[in-house]
Amino acid sequence: MTTPANERHDGIERSPVAEPRLVTMCGRRIEVRRLRLGRADRPVSRIALDVGEDRGGVPGAWASLTPEEARGLARLLLRQAGATEHPADDPFSH
Repeated sequence: MTTPANERHDGIERSPVAEPRLVTMCGRRIEVRRLRLGRADRPVSRIALDVGEDRGGVPGAWASLTPEEARGLARLLLRQAGATEHPADDPFSH
């Protein structure tokens, strides 16, 4: 099926390269998906990060990231995970 060049393609789709969601210890569901916006001839692609509500119903958050921003967030998360697992290596733990 073809669509006119000026037709918008707004939607979120599951990424084939990542797990669709993670459930945290506090019950929040974190989902990572590809977000497609814009016209068919000039699509805009983002990574959608959706942090759902907790078990008590406290609302979560949502963010739209460029691929570069998503990689930056991944680096920050990995750095903090390493510092948490190995606090002796963390210069701020003293």
